[in-house]
Amino acid sequence: MSRRLAAFPPHAAPILLALALAACASAPADAPVARGTEIPAERMVASIRAAAGDGEGELAVQPLRDPQVEDLRQQAARLETQRDYAGAADALDRALRIVDDDPALLQERAEVALLLGDYATADRLARRAYALGAQVGPLCRRHWATLEQLRLSEGDADGAASAREQIDGCKVAGPVRY
Repeated sequence: MSRRLAAFPPHAAPILLALALAACASAPADAPVARGTEIPAERMVASIRAAAGDGEGELAVQPLRDPQVEDLRQQAARLETQRDYAGAADALDRALRIVDDDPALLQERAEVALLLGDYATADRLARRAYALGAQVGPLCRRHWATLEQLRLSEGDADGAASAREQIDGCKVAGPVRY
């Protein structure tokens, strides 16, 4: 045993330790998940939101917001950070009763549905949000990233790959400004 240890130079120990620790590190939120793997809902939502990117330099449509709806959206965001997903869903549902065709609101509700484990509702809302939305930009990527995460959770690698292609198709450069 001591012969094996002697084969490594003394300065290699920190490198080996770093490599061992790196192997134990968790994957980033937007890393692909192996087929058939149980995906934690929080990780799915983090991956969806990361897929949106910052939207810098591209076309993004932002509708005017009703102040009451905006208050409910902010309330839902606060409740989500407190892990009160049912409360966040209720706040978003109340907002949807005011404006039922807002793609961003529908997407936010789809993400909360994921957090609640209601994958069928998440799928339906993400599809509706895409159909009603501009179909370009960061919000478009969130719609398709939701569908990608759902397909990954089902072990549907082909469906996830198809959604990934759609995510990439949502990128549209903004107009050139002089």
